[in-house]
Amino acid sequence: MLRISKLTDYATVILAQLAAEPGQRLTAGRLAARTRLSAATVSKLLKQMHRQGLVESTRGLHGGYRLARPAGEISAAQILDALEGPVALTECASSASHCCIEKTCAVGRSWQRVNLAIRRALTGISLLELAGLAAPTALTWGDQTRLPAAPARAAGPHP
Repeated sequence: MLRISKLTDYATVILAQLAAEPGQRLTAGRLAARTRLSAATVSKLLKQMHRQGLVESTRGLHGGYRLARPAGEISAAQILDALEGPVALTECASSASHCCIEKTCAVGRSWQRVNLAIRRALTGISLLELAGLAAPTALTWGDQTRLPAAPARAAGPHP
């Protein structure tokens, strides 16, 4: 099953909250209250996202966190890369592959194509869309164009 970690999901919720208030600096405590996540979890994720360049922080009386760049310029792929590393469905799809049968494998190229398609889809979705602050872009597969059916959900933790 392809699934992001709970912490990555929570990080996206935090980023969505920051995207909803562009330019505002929000403290870890305020973000915890607004997202209903624990203060410890929010602080841990903010530190990690700061190290990865997704958020910037300012200390002091009017300090806090804000997005390092506009939400429309942050893709789902960049969020996943920062929190989990690049998407790699199989060993041969990673940039540092150590698969001992890669040269003779009949299915590796197909899995690499699938991995690339997922990567392109993730790159094409911005934080604005993830946060429900912009209309979803059309997703195109072959000759079909579809808009995601699910309505945008409010930023907040979920199961």
